[in-house]
Amino acid sequence: MRVSLFVTCLVDQLYPQVGLSAVKVLRKLGVSVDFDRRQTCCGQPAFNTGYADEARHVARHMLALYADDDQPIVVPSGSCATMIKVFAPGLWPKGSPERKSAEGLAARTYELSDFIVSVLGCERTGARFSETVTYHDSCHLLRELHISEQPRKLIRQVDGIDFREMESSTRCCGFGGTFAVKFADISSAMGEEKIRWIQGSGARYVIGNDVSCLMHLDGLLRRKDIPVKTLHLAELLAKFDD
Repeated sequence: MRVSLFVTCLVDQLYPQVGLSAVKVLRKLGVSVDFDRRQTCCGQPAFNTGYADEARHVARHMLALYADDDQPIVVPSGSCATMIKVFAPGLWPKGSPERKSAEGLAARTYELSDFIVSVLGCERTGARFSETVTYHDSCHLLRELHISEQPRKLIRQVDGIDFREMESSTRCCGFGGTFAVKFADISSAMGEEKIRWIQGSGARYVIGNDVSCLMHLDGLLRRKDIPVKTLHLAELLAKFDD
């Protein structure tokens, strides 16, 4: 099987190790990975801020980029996968060529954990991590894509891991994209509440599927000098011997 990796802006610019880990895991599972260097943003920041025309412009580039193939698109992010699968088709009127193209793209786009578990039928990557971890449910992944058990299945199958559910794992961490900029005080307060639940689990690592949430939590953890680290699910699953 061949897939296209849509790496996302934050992974590309700030967390390239997540993209590399996703490729490593997929290849370990027998999947060939293509990466088109012409890819840009999915349009989510503009869309979430109310700039539909700008979001449409960016999304149109994505439609053109993947128009000539029909292979699955794998995204190591619940929020960006949600933009492609749920919101992007609605940028165009029903029945329009762009709407049909966007719906076709949505149908073959998968968030990473969902692709591994639901499409490949796999729950083990051979990873080993002898640490205590907890898991944060990111909002779009849970509420729009309804993905919750897939990442947990993958975490539980990591050799040596001690997985502990935190209280209120489904509560928002406070990032919310531009929400964290417009309402910084509220965003920080929500993040601090989340950190108390993370600490209450006794975990040394918090695992997530979105680097945006992990970036927000990591900043708060560092400022408070709390010895808990963040780790993207792809990085966890890639902890196997080559």
